[in-house]
Amino acid sequence: MQDVMSSCRLIGVGVGPGDPELVTVKGVNALRAADVVVVPVMDTGERGRAEATVLHYVPEEKVVRVVFALNERTDRARREAAWDAAGERVAELLRGHSTVAFATIGDPNVYSTFTYLAQTIGESLPGTVVETVPGITAMQDLAARSGAVLTEGTEPLTLVPVTAGATVLKEALSGPGTVVAYKFGRQAREVAEALRETGRIEDAVWGSALGLAEESIQSAAGLGDAPLPYLSTLIAPARRDGGRGGKL
Repeated sequence: MQDVMSSCRLIGVGVGPGDPELVTVKGVNALRAADVVVVPVMDTGERGRAEATVLHYVPEEKVVRVVFALNERTDRARREAAWDAAGERVAELLRGHSTVAFATIGDPNVYSTFTYLAQTIGESLPGTVVETVPGITAMQDLAARSGAVLTEGTEPLTLVPVTAGATVLKEALSGPGTVVAYKFGRQAREVAEALRETGRIEDAVWGSALGLAEESIQSAAGLGDAPLPYLSTLIAPARRDGGRGGKL
């Protein structure tokens, strides 16, 4: 058996928001070079975006599906038990392989499952080398597909997960710069209200399933009470009244 303490590597690979063409060359190389590629799945068992993307580049027999409590936010005990079980499964893979890649949608350092996995592995297998390969984020993809400019000149950019509550989003919208909201689908009505109250709804755009057959990109002005896909992304561009280069 290999010396785990000195030789194994865990690599978090960002595979983008869903469009397989948006995986970087470095990401593809990392997936192909790894001994196994772990993809997170929910306990319902359906194929997630990370797995679907990975299968464009590596054979199915190289992919290991590991169950994570990806959407569990209320039952802490259940979530912790799921994390422990997932961490032990990945640790088992690391004991038998020199390089294990973990594919995560978006970027592994932006609201990613990989962050918690790396912490768990660091505790259970100290000495494991942990690396990340950056990935294209949903906000970048939505900006490209919708024509929304994320930042100009000295404008700040604020990224808010709406799972933290619509109040946090409203506070961000009340400030300067562009605001991006992640995972807002289940709180679409509250998000629309926050946009209207802060006068930011007219220029805002939202999108879901970017790069996939069911892609939807629409103006936020049309948001209603109906819930949207969980992984919906919103961009509310900064107010720009100074003309070209007005904020340099």
